[in-house]
This record gives sequence, structure tokens and C-alpha cells, in this order.
Amino acid sequence: MTHHQDIQDINAERSAKSGASGLLESFLRKFRQVAYLVAIIPVLLAYVICLGISLAPGVYLFRWVSIQSATYSDLYQALLLGLAIAGGFVAFILTLIVVVPILNAPALPFIKPYRGPWFSLESIPWFYHNALTYLVRYTVLDFITPTPLNIFFFRAMGMKVGKGSMINSSNISDPALIQLGDYVTIGGSAYLMAHYGMKGYLIIDHLKIGAGATVGLAAKVLGGVEIGRRATVAPNATVFPKTVIKEMEKFGVPEKTQVTD
Repeated sequence: MTHHQDIQDINAERSAKSGASGLLESFLRKFRQVAYLVAIIPVLLAYVICLGISLAPGVYLFRWVSIQSATYSDLYQALLLGLAIAGGFVAFILTLIVVVPILNAPALPFIKPYRGPWFSLESIPWFYHNALTYLVRYTVLDFITPTPLNIFFFRAMGMKVGKGSMINSSNISDPALIQLGDYVTIGGSAYLMAHYGMKGYLIIDHLKIGAGATVGLAAKVLGGVEIGRRATVAPNATVFPKTVIKEMEKFGVPEKTQVTD
């Protein structure tokens, strides 16, 4: 009976909030398709701004080289234009990882732990934050992973990253809610995400990894997890929400088989 009531509440079209916020949230729930289209407009606009600004240095460089090399032989001009395109791509990467955090900054104060409907006022800044994170993740982030540049980007997006930490993965969601201590190692293709869905709810929670901890290759760590100092998460392991891994504990690592003569 309780489960049935939870489903009814989570899918209710009328918000429990009062005033203007309640009216707005009720609109989000009642007209979900329209609300989604309205919500995605500022995201698309942010994409245009970020990509446009980031492409501008490369466009300028290409045009300048085109003019300067106009009287050169075709082969020499082709070489210079090729170098200009390559330089423009590098400039695009460096500019994008700066511009995206700038547009993300206004949302940071509103990204907090939350449990409730997917269509809610609390989910809007979280949606915007991840949309901008994914713009970099699915375009250029793999090219700068792992380097100080990907650490710079995650810190600029609100992630707390201790000194000496290594993030060898671009599969990061909700960086504003993730905290890494000093000298943490995140293995290749590991997934860190501070949100998950359960019984119709969107749940956003902090994800904390203690100093000296290691998350193995392709492991998956979800919201609400706390990993203690110098703990180890085995490759390909899945750490479910609300799991607490103690200091120096080895999670998902099989015990050594005893060999007898």
C-alpha cells in the first residue's frame, strides 16, 4: 500500500509547493512534453554560445593563414592551411573547457542533493549542469584525459579534487556533487555519477572518495557512496547508492584462493 501511495505522489500533476513556485512546478508536471521543450531551449542556446566562441579562434587563424598564404604554391598553402586547422582544433579544446564552466557558474549554487520527481524546480539546474558537462565530455574531453587540463575542467565545473589526484576517465556526471581527496586514482573508463533513479524518483546525492583511494578500470560508482581513505574498488565493480566503503577496504576484490599441496 505504501509503495502504491509513493507512485501516486511522485506522479502527481499538482505540486506540493505553494505560490509561484508551486504553479510553475505544477505546469512542469502537467505539461511534461511542453515543459521539456521549454527547458531545453536555454541548453541549446548555451551550446550555440559555447561552440561558437570556442570555434572563433580557429576560424580566425584559418582566415589569417588563408590571406597570408594566398600567393604561395598550392602544396605549401595546403600545408599551412592544414596546420591552421590543427591549431584551430587545439584552440577549440582550450577555449571550450574555459567557456563551458563560465556558463555553468550561475547554476552551481542551486545544485544540491535532492529526492523527488524528475519534473521539478530542483531538477532544472541539475539538468543544465549535466548538459554542459556532457557537451565537453562527448566532444573533446577524451583528448585531454588524463592531463592537468581535465582536472582543471572538473574543478571549474564545481568538483572538489585534491592534490595529486588522477582522473583517467571522461565518464563523469554531476561533477559539482563529487569530492575527491588527495592522491585519488580513478581508473580508465570508470563511471562516477552522483545521481540515480529509483521507484520513479530522481535522487541526487553527494559522492565522496577519500584520500589515496583507487577506483578500478570500468568500475561504476553512484550517488550517495562514500569511499574511505586508501580503499580500493575493483575493476568492473558496481558500487550501489548509499554504500559506505571503509578505510583501506577492498570492495569487489575476490579473496585469494588458498592453495594447498
